[in-house]
Amino acid sequence: MIQAMTVQEINDTLKRNEKSLMEFYASMPEVFWIKQPDGKWQAGQHLIHLIQSTNPLLKALRRYPRFVLRWKFGTNNRSNRSFAEVVSRYLEKLEKSRGAVSPFSMNMPTTLVGERPHYQSVFEKLNDQLIKQSLLIKEQDLDSILLPHPLMGKMTLREILMWNAYHTEHHLNVLKEKY
Repeated sequence: MIQAMTVQEINDTLKRNEKSLMEFYASMPEVFWIKQPDGKWQAGQHLIHLIQSTNPLLKALRRYPRFVLRWKFGTNNRSNRSFAEVVSRYLEKLEKSRGAVSPFSMNMPTTLVGERPHYQSVFEKLNDQLIKQSLLIKEQDLDSILLPHPLMGKMTLREILMWNAYHTEHHLNVLKEKY
């Protein structure tokens, strides 16, 4: 059996990836924020997308009692996926969907030079809040309660937290490779 990541390991990964993304943006000239390869988002829109995709997760964890999540989305009847399995499955689904965008990021606002500090602050605060919320979840709930993911279907709370931690790294890699 594959050992699942602990909440602390997930949170450490989230903070490490957040820090790497912030350092990357800081290392680039200010005009990089609005760089937009043909048919792609502006570099800054990747950070907005991360904010938009984290907000519903945080909202679900904050707003709804665990019994409501169980009632609305069900409970897990399989083994949890490891971090590597979550990442692999996400990349497979992303490739099959040809880069489908979450419904939360369909109406992406245009970014302007100078907006980076604002969006960085929002993203860092959001991640801090997510970390605080994740520490309040009982171990058994992490592995039994399901939430829907727009691309990957239903995932346990632990899996969706692992995915969220990886999602930042994924967008950092896209920025490094394609921008």
